[in-house]
Amino acid sequence: MRRLSDISPVVSIEQILLGLIPPPQFTGASFANYLPDPHEPSQRAARDALVIFGDRVNKGPQRSIMRIFARAQSPEARPGLYLDGGFGVGKTHLLAALWHATESPAKSFGTFVEYTNIIGLLGFREAVRVFSANRLVCIDEFELDDPGDTVLMSTFLGELVTAGVFLAATSNTLPDRLGEERFAAEDFVREIQGLAAHFDTLRIEGPDYRHRDLTFYSDPFTDAQVISAVERESGTGSVLVEWSDLLDQLSSLHPAKYGALVEDISLLGVISVKPVRDQVQALRFVTFVDRIYDRSVPVINSGSRLDNVFSAEMLKGGYRKKYFRCLSRLAALAESGAQVVE
Repeated sequence: MRRLSDISPVVSIEQILLGLIPPPQFTGASFANYLPDPHEPSQRAARDALVIFGDRVNKGPQRSIMRIFARAQSPEARPGLYLDGGFGVGKTHLLAALWHATESPAKSFGTFVEYTNIIGLLGFREAVRVFSANRLVCIDEFELDDPGDTVLMSTFLGELVTAGVFLAATSNTLPDRLGEERFAAEDFVREIQGLAAHFDTLRIEGPDYRHRDLTFYSDPFTDAQVISAVERESGTGSVLVEWSDLLDQLSSLHPAKYGALVEDISLLGVISVKPVRDQVQALRFVTFVDRIYDRSVPVINSGSRLDNVFSAEMLKGGYRKKYFRCLSRLAALAESGAQVVE
């Protein structure tokens, strides 16, 4: 039986850059197969706006300073589009559809955290040089909870806009703020300051599709059930890990390599899950869950319920948007995992 601790990914920066593509579950994402909720007209409106934006991207960048200035002032010519909405309303699908619809191979797709990790690996100036050659840069899950990272990305994206790069970003409105008009969009505009003038914002309403027909968080299984399921699925890439070992492994590995760590995993069994009390460990786990969610890796666990991983204080704190997104994704992965346990 394979254990996650047996996997030690060796990945170059070139491989990391080549990996900036939509997650496997969005390999076939298109505007045509995005199915807007008929009760949520904002979803159809967002799709139509992205189709128009995609046509502009395919016509090519306008790199003169005067045209860039004009773009910043004219909504129909702005080089950036920002999608704001709750969890699970199809923003990532639309962002991936835009990436696929862009004819130029000079394009990248990654999460906010993936870009900040790459900037850390390359250095700021080298990252600007590398990504300035792109036609389109897609940023999923733009995060505003860390002032340092927000300023870093604001400066970075500002450099790309000057170079004529088109930008598209998504972010989430917190569940308890969904009734407040454009909460996340207003935060975005405020936090990225001058760069905000280059973005049009689109609001997408609707319920989290991951929970529409989902019993939220199945109860934990026993250790024996988890081990048995992993052993039974061992020929398909299943792995087992103790919760404490998982946290230790994540702390010893650069987050940019988490994707390589789980690249060939088909089922993740986690023994003895416990609540995370350390914020740094919690944020590493969030990034890890993003990578296994990208690859649709089912999760089964023993120990604590998965909805108890983060403390009540964390879910009220400055990083709560990350934690709520993580819980939403864990719910979907746990539902898939429950189907393989006998």
